[in-house]
Amino acid sequence: MEAMGDTKERILLTALRLFARDGYEAVSVSGIAGELGVTKGALYRHYRSKRDIFESILARMERRDAEQADAHDLPEGTREETEDAYRGATLDDMVDFGKTMFRYWTEDEFASQFRKMLTLEQFRGAEMGALYQQYLGSGPLGYMTDLLATAGVPQPRREAARFYAPMFLLCSVYDGAEDRAAALSLADELLEDERARLKAITQKSGNEG
Repeated sequence: MEAMGDTKERILLTALRLFARDGYEAVSVSGIAGELGVTKGALYRHYRSKRDIFESILARMERRDAEQADAHDLPEGTREETEDAYRGATLDDMVDFGKTMFRYWTEDEFASQFRKMLTLEQFRGAEMGALYQQYLGSGPLGYMTDLLATAGVPQPRREAARFYAPMFLLCSVYDGAEDRAAALSLADELLEDERARLKAITQKSGNEG
């Protein structure tokens, strides 16, 4: 007999895969239940509604985002909220974090499906558009801008865009590549270039990263 926790997890993952493939609005509770081979009643014993499933997905992504930052000794909140934590971040931390996050958004099933769902849904409603920006657009750009600014990198927003833009492109390349290892390798190479370039910039400007 499947444990309750296992069933909830299977529902969550199945729903996310369907949202990523068909779009959130197009997927019904009946469709999720059918994909799982259970009744709607059985599904409702674990989640009250499709919205409840979606909220659980969002809660997990928020928690996992915080865990990723913490694993690389990077701040979780905004610069205004945790300025001391931002001052403790090094350029090496940022680059290593970039490598991890690229793999997270491409190779981790949950994060990858979440990324695909937001990419598909971003123009269909304000909420999805805001989430897309939070996780894949202005959110990462702003976060990297604040990290680089605190590290003393001149023109931090421009440099953040140079750091982040190739990763965004390579996510799309990865999704369609036959040789996905090549996309991972290229991402690493570009981030190593950024490591050297940003360190040279900070040294030239008299700051340490």
